[in-house]
Amino acid sequence: MQHTNLTGLMVVVGVLTLATALGWWWRRRDGRIRPVAREGQLADSGPDPASPVLAALGARPGAVTLMQFSSAFCAPCRATRRLLTEVEGRVDGVHVVEIDAERHLDEVRELAIWRTPTVLVVDAEGRIVQRVSGVPGRDELMAGLRPLLSGAAR
Repeated sequence: MQHTNLTGLMVVVGVLTLATALGWWWRRRDGRIRPVAREGQLADSGPDPASPVLAALGARPGAVTLMQFSSAFCAPCRATRRLLTEVEGRVDGVHVVEIDAERHLDEVRELAIWRTPTVLVVDAEGRIVQRVSGVPGRDELMAGLRPLLSGAAR
């Protein structure tokens, strides 16, 4: 009987350790801007970082487009929308498009969108250059946009 109680305790400790490690990993990754690889490199954004689907979803040629994929009952999506709208209002050359992920399932699959909110940063040539899963940090987002913009903050 003693052996069974010890086994159960070890299982509980193992599950809690695994859950803690996964939670830590998730928090470190959530909201971080990740660059998307260029031609000849492995990309984590899906099959084609310059997919024509981006133009169909509203990417604006000649501007940096922040494409936010959202869902109806996503609380972090609202926080992301406020942040991106603020950035669009303060920075010349930035255009924001919000896409309802549920209504654009084919595009979501093609672009490898696995959760909401996800923000794709599309450069002036229509290529995905960065992506964020979760609510991005304002300072990190601004720092990531600087090299893509020729205009200055208003």
